[in-house]
Parts: sequence; structure tokens; C-alpha cells
Amino acid sequence: MQEMKLKALAKINLGLDVLRRRDDGYHEVRMIMQTLKMYDKITIRKMKEPGIQLKSNLFYVPENESNLAYRAARLLMDEFQVEEGVFIDLQKFIPVAAGMAGGSSDAAAVLYGVNRLFGLKLTKRQLMERGVKIGADVPYCIMRGTVLAEGIGEELTPLPPMPPCKVLVAKPQVSVSTKNVYMNLDMAGVTKHPEIDAQLEGIREGDLHKIASRMGNVLETVTIPSHPVIAQIREEMMRLGALNAMMSGSGPTVFGLFEDEDLAERAYQEMRGGNLAKQVYLTGIYNRR
Repeated sequence: MQEMKLKALAKINLGLDVLRRRDDGYHEVRMIMQTLKMYDKITIRKMKEPGIQLKSNLFYVPENESNLAYRAARLLMDEFQVEEGVFIDLQKFIPVAAGMAGGSSDAAAVLYGVNRLFGLKLTKRQLMERGVKIGADVPYCIMRGTVLAEGIGEELTPLPPMPPCKVLVAKPQVSVSTKNVYMNLDMAGVTKHPEIDAQLEGIREGDLHKIASRMGNVLETVTIPSHPVIAQIREEMMRLGALNAMMSGSGPTVFGLFEDEDLAERAYQEMRGGNLAKQVYLTGIYNRR
């Protein structure tokens, strides 16, 4: 095998709660993660010359150690002393710096691809153990599906599949630093926490309305005051018929859940025609097979 073509799938947070800030600076979280049918396209190809080359379709995406996909390749190739080189072609479609784990998913796909391409024979669990060294979301992006994430996001419990629905995704012009959002989170000021347990019940019961009605994200308390357009997009999605709408991760992307496909399509067209969001997508839920 000389080349692999892979899909790095985006994620949303159906619920995101922060429990406390740890002494090491990380935050303990409790959140429900869900993979979407939105993805970056990654081609990984062996090279005879040693080293790592990475190219992207976006000029502002780093093509060096600053890129999580590059670091993923470096991690495995250094550990296993791979003498050949690898070329990574990264075609980005997931919004960047948007709370959708695009970079983490790219890294997860590269870990999987380098493992297969060079016959390293690591299990999924072993890849996940290495992935957390790159980023807290990387193990989840290897696992995929509907998952309860705890700890700093690396303690993962697979859940029953999320009921099918359409997901409207809209990212405004602004970009957000996850690190800065967590640094500015005032735990003492968080008075309302998402109902994660009730959402878990809804997932186990296959009740989309129950899941949607319990959506919540404590990081909105940081990101929305700095970027009010996030709340405007959320309100617009609700007006257009979403069961509920919320910011994903640290933002600024907003997603809305729609039960009715035609209603979702009309909402998509209206959001695209408006001026609140720079990038608008209509997609669906991805569940593990």
C-alpha cells in the first residue's frame, strides 16, 4: 500500500459542561459528542525521501509542526523509527477554529493512515492513547459516533446511536481560540449547567425532542458576550424551525437540530441568503457502523 484516502469527520457537542479547573490548568468536562457527515479529505502517500510534507488547500492553515495532522505523523514515525517519508494532502472543508474539532479530526485520520500505511499494527485503543498527547479531542475523533466524554475529554463512553436528524451548521466571520475561552471561563459565575444526565436518557430512549430540549453549553457564557452574532444565529435557527440550536465547543459555530428535512432545507437556504454567517452547511448525523 503506497497511498490512502481518508475522511476526517467533524463533531458537535450536544451538551458541554465544565466541572472544575484542575491544578495543572486543564478543565474537567462532561460532554456529549456527536460526529457529523461533514469532513476534510486527506490523502497520505509514502515517499522514499525521509521526512513529512504537508500541503493544504487553505493558505492560512499551517503546513508544519503547528498543524495537528503533521504532529500526528511525526509522533508515530518517530516512535517507530519509520525511515521512509510521508506526504499529506489536506483538503479542508470543516470550518477552521470553529469548535468542530477539525484539526483534531485531521490528526486522528493521519494517525489511522500512518498506522495502516506503514504496517505499525496499533489497535484503535493504542492509537487513542497516543492521540491524547496531540489534543484532548483526538481520541474521540478516532472513536467517532455518539459518546460521553469526561476527564479532560479523553475518558470516553460509547452511547447508543443518536436518532437521525438534519443538522444546520453556521459559522460567523469571527474565529475563536479554545485556549482563551477556557482561560476566561469564570466557574463561580456559571449558575446554569446543561442537563447531561437527561440528555443521556434521551439518547438511550431514542427521543430526539428530549435530547434537543436539554442542550446546553457553559462556554457560551464566555464566547457570546465577545461575539453577540453567535446568539443572533442561534435565535435565527430557532425562528426557522430548529428543535434547538446551540454553539458547538468553544465556538463560534452554531448548529441547529431539525426533525423535518424540508424545513431544514428551507432554513439552510435562508441562512445562506442572510448576512449573519460566513459558512453555512446542511448535513446529518454520522453513527458508527
